[in-house]
Amino acid sequence: MRLLVTGGAGFIGSNFVRYVLQQHPTYQVTVLDKLTYAGNTENFREFTGDPRFSFVQGDVADDDVVDALVDGMDAVVNFAAETHVDRSILDAGAFIETDVRGTWVLLEAARRRKLGRFVQVSTDEVYGHVETGSSVETDQISPRSPYAASKAGGDLMVLAYRTTHGLPVLITRGSNTIGPYQYPEKVVPVFVTNAIDDLKMPIYGNGGAFRDYMYVTDHCAGIDTVLHQGVDGEVYNVGGGNQVNTIQLSRAILERLGKPETLMELVADRPGHDLRYSLDCTKLKALGWAPAYTFETALDATVDWYVNNEAWWRPLKSGEYLEYYKRNYGNRSVLAT
Repeated sequence: MRLLVTGGAGFIGSNFVRYVLQQHPTYQVTVLDKLTYAGNTENFREFTGDPRFSFVQGDVADDDVVDALVDGMDAVVNFAAETHVDRSILDAGAFIETDVRGTWVLLEAARRRKLGRFVQVSTDEVYGHVETGSSVETDQISPRSPYAASKAGGDLMVLAYRTTHGLPVLITRGSNTIGPYQYPEKVVPVFVTNAIDDLKMPIYGNGGAFRDYMYVTDHCAGIDTVLHQGVDGEVYNVGGGNQVNTIQLSRAILERLGKPETLMELVADRPGHDLRYSLDCTKLKALGWAPAYTFETALDATVDWYVNNEAWWRPLKSGEYLEYYKRNYGNRSVLAT
């Protein structure tokens, strides 16, 4: 299979490339990535020189670049997206450009080139706040942040191209994913790396927001299962099957690092904060997928990776990241220096 992975220099995308090349040694994988702040060629440095792997720096919203790359491919897996809720609150424009327009550009190229399969990697956040129970794929989407709305817009465009043009599309909606190479703006790496340096861990509101945490390898396995076994036009939830609130998460991280709970700091809540997500993954499990990691083993592996890979994350926590951190948290909390 000749596979185009867009956004493949990011967190989940680069781990998916690693997973595919390990699981399917005859596949050819091309990564397209703009290399924004969250894209990093260090994430796949090990594949440099591998004849199965190639990298193109470019924008998923660039028609000419995308059309040329889709030509000759058997499938596209689209990870390319702006993904952080806090950044979408500060500036939604980039999210619309990449998550909606970029998805449309890919779909147009897939339609013109008669692509064999198109997998859109989405998020559980499109379902919005889930007060009770768990979201199933047929539930109405109800996004409440600019990020979630941009991803929902991309999902709807994907499904529209299935209905209108008969394009062989699939959508995966994943829960909060943790593991190696996650840019340290997201909750687990920011908590872990702050705690390593004895800095405060900024916890929104009262810390009661529940999330379902999944190890990145499990997420990649779920996407791979959908790519090969999913039914065209269908949506599949991919989740870890747990419910952990932010207080529980932060305590678990501090315990693993041997750090005091005084590093926990409650700060003003995020505007429009969804307080609970939960996914029903019965549909994907029927295809033979199941998570291999529990919350505990996923967090163990993640914390260990950041402890042992300071050379990867420490240079990132300056420059652009520091400016964002101050902008996002500066009015909520006294920053440790």
